[in-house]
Amino acid sequence: MNTQFDKLFINGEWVKGSSENVILNKNPFNNIELGSIKAANKEDLDTAYKSAQKAQESWAKELPQVKREVMEKAVEIVENNQEFIIDWLIKESGSTYMKAAGEVKVSINSMKEAATYPYRMEGKILPSQVPGKENRVYREPLGVVGVISPWNFPFHLAVRSIATALATGNGVVVKPATHTPVTGGLLFASIFEEAGLPKGLLNVVVGKGSEIGDDIVAHPIPRLISFTGSTEVGRGIGALAGKNLKKTALELGGNNVFIVLDDADLDQAVESALFGKFYHQGQICMSINRIMVHKGMYDKFVKTFVSRVKELNTGDPSDKTTQIGPLIDQNQVDRILKDIESSKEQGAEVVLGGNADENLLYPTVMTHVTNSMPIAKNEIFGPVAAIISFEDDDEAIRLANEHPYGLSGAVHSSSIERATNLAHQVKTGMIHINDEPVNDEPHMPFGGEKDSGLGRFNGEWGLEEFTTVKWVAVQHKRRDYGPFIEKR
Repeated sequence: MNTQFDKLFINGEWVKGSSENVILNKNPFNNIELGSIKAANKEDLDTAYKSAQKAQESWAKELPQVKREVMEKAVEIVENNQEFIIDWLIKESGSTYMKAAGEVKVSINSMKEAATYPYRMEGKILPSQVPGKENRVYREPLGVVGVISPWNFPFHLAVRSIATALATGNGVVVKPATHTPVTGGLLFASIFEEAGLPKGLLNVVVGKGSEIGDDIVAHPIPRLISFTGSTEVGRGIGALAGKNLKKTALELGGNNVFIVLDDADLDQAVESALFGKFYHQGQICMSINRIMVHKGMYDKFVKTFVSRVKELNTGDPSDKTTQIGPLIDQNQVDRILKDIESSKEQGAEVVLGGNADENLLYPTVMTHVTNSMPIAKNEIFGPVAAIISFEDDDEAIRLANEHPYGLSGAVHSSSIERATNLAHQVKTGMIHINDEPVNDEPHMPFGGEKDSGLGRFNGEWGLEEFTTVKWVAVQHKRRDYGPFIEKR
């Protein structure tokens, strides 16, 4: 397995990029340079797409057991190299050891699910209204898929698209985020190369968005663009893909609510909130953005929650006891601190934290927050808990739906029926009862509503996203076209 990640991977070869730009890869905790990669330009991208297109023609016809064998071998390679991958996640994305280990585990599960897809490319035989006709429906690969992976959960959020696309007979070109070129892209080139994937099927182009960002979407070869990232960038990708009549699978921003009703188990709700808010420093699309607590529970919840937040260890992500590591860069820290200050000016109170040391933003708790404040209205994507009070279930529903996002959420109550009824009224793609919003299971539909994206990943829903269907009708006996044409 190749472990030198200073080149692109195009047409089965490790090659230098042709751009004048160089991507510097740095550790977000200590700013130590991890390496540099000569970036891809438009010509490199074109070569990658053409390689994937050529290789996919034979891969689409390959026997299902061959595809499954490659996927299972890739799983074995990941399992045998878990500590190596964990180390890269820690030093490249600022993941704590706990988060990195969890990310590898969920990635393995996603790959195992994808390994079942070659035998699930099912068709149908359907009746016809025409005498003597048989209607057949075949499921087929789309062709080539462009994958744009993010920096926050780079390994998992890349592999769920890469593995699904390959297992369903597609070719793939990956453009990882420039913060995480290895864990979001180049690692997979090495893994699938070792697993025996045919040359050209998987290509990884590391490059600046300003140089190849539009072209990876607008290039005529890919039929689907899979993107995980901000809603702002997702809108641009959706517009560009629509202009070129391509499918998109978009997992975008979230403003996820965590609703604590007046009959909730306080300790259970607090523990769920701790995980859902501070896991990976809150840099997860599903992370809690607004903690909404019934006014009768508010003070008790805040007191208990703050005492537990104080126990969280912040610091070096390579230390296995660390729970809060660095944000990805200084821009993220500055953006969040600005929202904290603006919200304080509007009446919010910081009862814990609110300070940073370079890329380390210490866990922060804010009270007296309203739904219109920046810290509640904007996606935080950091370790800041904004706690909002509500009067009753109706107000909780209204506040939850007031913002244009709808990815995930959670409701806590001792009454499953009450919580479920409320959950049905929150406009979101996923929501969890007596749990937290950061959930992802490989066989369950993952995706959002409204400004949180389009399409679904995982399970049968992911298989549908990355494939298409073809209607083939067979006329078994001569058809009567009368009265337009008289039969002779």
